[in-house]
Amino acid sequence: MTSLAERLGHPPDARLLIVTAHDLGSSHAANLGVYQALRDGIATSASLMVPAPWARAAAAEHRGEAVGVQLTLNAELDTYRWAPVTHAPSLVDGDGGFPRTPAELWEHADLDEVRRECRTQIERAIIWGFDISHLDSHLGALHMRPEFFDVYLDLAVEFGLPIRLPGTDLERTAGFPMRGLATEEGILYPDRLAVVPGAGVGSRRAIGQVLADLQPGVTEVYIHPAADTPELRALAPDWTHRVDDLHMATYDPDLRRQVAAAGATLISYRELRDVQRAG
Repeated sequence: MTSLAERLGHPPDARLLIVTAHDLGSSHAANLGVYQALRDGIATSASLMVPAPWARAAAAEHRGEAVGVQLTLNAELDTYRWAPVTHAPSLVDGDGGFPRTPAELWEHADLDEVRRECRTQIERAIIWGFDISHLDSHLGALHMRPEFFDVYLDLAVEFGLPIRLPGTDLERTAGFPMRGLATEEGILYPDRLAVVPGAGVGSRRAIGQVLADLQPGVTEVYIHPAADTPELRALAPDWTHRVDDLHMATYDPDLRRQVAAAGATLISYRELRDVQRAG
């Protein structure tokens, strides 16, 4: 069977790396950090949270970078909230925002409202001018339950977009063959998603280890870059880690040296999308 690397026009033993900057639109600080990591740093793709407060501003600053839609059905911070862009009573909690955890979402969500909300988020990003590169799921809420994954996969088919999927360990935990289901529908996804359990210094160690052990095929790693601002310090308990992710991706030459030493070629989700659409 032809490997994903070969379908992308690379040798079968090529080591291809997607570096995704998460949470575009979640704050002004995140917008600054994500775009800086894309334009001046090592990030190759980003994911937009359409319902978040600074998403429209992110659209105004977009210059054609590879940006996907991070389908958002949770608002995890206690005091910084966002809500559905559609009328979706089952998708709000007592604060009027999205539920804070995926478990709360799974317990109360109406699947028709989930589908309408996710489709509207994609359509809104298109209206704002994004040439969407892929789909992702905020906090993995659409990954771990088969009825929610069906929505995720259906939208990927409808809009002709690759998707981010968790690794095989989480697939076993979820208990259904999400990768096989995506493959049956002709939907592409990276061969591996490298889990980065920590942030900041933890991200540095984890990403360094990923690069040291990089295997042939397409691997995705992710960061949460954000500028150091009073806004970020007020809203994000992990603000120091996000600031450090921006420094690592943009200013630290060690990361670029590690990428070179690993023999990695940087790509974005846009390459996967174009191959998928070409059939």
